[in-house]
Amino acid sequence: WQTRSRGRMPLFKRFVEIGRVVLISYGPDAGKIATIVDVIDQNRLLLDGPEKLTGVHRHEINVKRVTLTDMKVDAHHNATHKQLVKLWEADDIMGKYEASAIAKKRKGRAARAKATDFERFEIMLARKERAAARKAAM
Repeated sequence: WQTRSRGRMPLFKRFVEIGRVVLISYGPDAGKIATIVDVIDQNRLLLDGPEKLTGVHRHEINVKRVTLTDMKVDAHHNATHKQLVKLWEADDIMGKYEASAIAKKRKGRAARAKATDFERFEIMLARKERAAARKAAM
């Protein structure tokens, strides 16, 4: 019998590892990105923003409060704040994050949440126009 991984892509691509860039999804820093500096145990991580770039100071956080991203910096165990700043600037992590699907989705949701009743009405009319144009083209 054959193994599952034979000739296929690996099942998981995002691992909890040192240097992985994460999105904080819960707590006072929710919506900010940070780097895993150390894995304390199976439930807790040590994160550092770096604070100069992201506003996230070095602190401990539960694994359940973060979302792993595809981005990773080449940081070593317990990298200093200065080292992280250099790595982030060299790899343009903020630029990569802003161009990622996660960031675009979050911006879209925030814009939708901020929309007034009239703006939602205008969006509805524009959708109706597009649907009618699509229908007429068929």
